[in-house]
Amino acid sequence: MPAESAACAKQRLRACERRSSREEPPGSATSAQQRLLALPELAGVGTVSLYLGQAREVPTSELIRELLQRGIRLALPRVQGSELSLREVRDFFELSGRYRGIPEPGADCPAISPEEVDLFVVPGVCFDRSGARLGRGGGHFDRLLARAGPRPLRVGLCYASQIVEQVPTEAWDERVDILVAESVVIRVEGGAR
Repeated sequence: MPAESAACAKQRLRACERRSSREEPPGSATSAQQRLLALPELAGVGTVSLYLGQAREVPTSELIRELLQRGIRLALPRVQGSELSLREVRDFFELSGRYRGIPEPGADCPAISPEEVDLFVVPGVCFDRSGARLGRGGGHFDRLLARAGPRPLRVGLCYASQIVEQVPTEAWDERVDILVAESVVIRVEGGAR
């Protein structure tokens, strides 16, 4: 019997994630965010790109507040067709748009080039210890990270339950350098760079 294709394996993992109704233990999201804020790699960065979470993703609203208080420039994604553009956000009131129910920066927020970002925080359905990431299937973050090039640090923010043995990958899939969950920080050997 032929080996399962990466695309089929990805569909199977996404289906498992959709069926999962497990709730994370209380405080898991806060612990994951605190671990991210404590990363030494965060010291001295000028621009951070964050996502705005949806179901089963670690929420980032507290991270946004804290990073803004630290004076870090924030770049949040805005969907434009099949691509993500990055927009600078200085306040939650600038999240005036919505894409599939997810808040996003308004079109009038200043554009930021992916090459200007020092550190990307990205979501995923699941990750593995090699830095492979499975998204929701649109490829938005893979294309954004590819445009940014290898220089910016890439951090996968997730729950420990989302770290799996192996994520199937395709040639275009982008990896992360660090995984941050409520109970662990994993620095990927060799990283995405």
